[in-house]
Amino acid sequence: MTGTTPTPAEQLPLEGAALASDPRLLTAVRAIGTRHGLDYTDDSAVTALLTERRGALRSAERGPLVWLGALALVIALLLPFAASAASTQAARASLAASGPLLVIAVAALVRVRDRWKQELRHPALAGYREVLGTARAHGLALAYAPGWLEGRRKDSAGSWSEKAVAPIPSYESVEPQTGTAGGEAVPHPAEDPSAAGPAAQVPAKSQAVTAYETVADQGGWHDETGCLLVLAAGGGAVWGATSDTPAGYAALVLVPVAILVWLLGRRQGLERERLRAEALSYVRAVRSAQAAGARVPELSPALRKLLDD
Repeated sequence: MTGTTPTPAEQLPLEGAALASDPRLLTAVRAIGTRHGLDYTDDSAVTALLTERRGALRSAERGPLVWLGALALVIALLLPFAASAASTQAARASLAASGPLLVIAVAALVRVRDRWKQELRHPALAGYREVLGTARAHGLALAYAPGWLEGRRKDSAGSWSEKAVAPIPSYESVEPQTGTAGGEAVPHPAEDPSAAGPAAQVPAKSQAVTAYETVADQGGWHDETGCLLVLAAGGGAVWGATSDTPAGYAALVLVPVAILVWLLGRRQGLERERLRAEALSYVRAVRSAQAAGARVPELSPALRKLLDD
């Protein structure tokens, strides 16, 4: 997906076809769209909205005010240490300057945070979250909702945090619509095989996909461990050569251990890539089924991360 414009099926949590599959949901979505001046059943318009809003959020997080606040904060924290090595007069001047710099840093970072929240709560974006919450209330599961849409933060491992600044709202579930003649429930189009067709069949989760969910966040330590073992072996050999201690050369046994660790890491990485390909195919099939009107299960965090990547 890098370097290409994401298609609606790849980017949207729900497509217009799914929103239009239930007449009552379609009415509610159109009412929300009227209030916010946007047709939320138009996939192109919604894709443009999400692309624009995500760009605005990134600009708020990475703008010049962020760098100004970070620079002022670093200087304010370093000045007291620099003052301890300077003369008394210079130390007093440094300490006097650190206070205003700290105030500027805090004010700049608070302003950045406020601007980010303001962009996140843009009326059209808030309306889309309302649409998604309404769709859930009508029985449509969101196989995928991007973390940034709810104001979640990414950790060092690239996973979205659980805390959401602007979560998708929850509404009371809507009872299935009943017919006027016999009083029987009218099936949702996504549940009616004759209406959905083969393209709307939700694929079964294979063992490979389940295995990927288990190992997706494992690994990543083999390279570091191998390097540490090689460094330890080199250190032992240097110690043995400089101190006339033959026992130091025994550390060289760590070299083949490091090679073994690297080989195990490579094997695990290849297996994870194979499972990742299977999981990615499953995710795409689920998204295609959802785009065709099928009700799909919500994806696990490991599978949602595939879409984020």
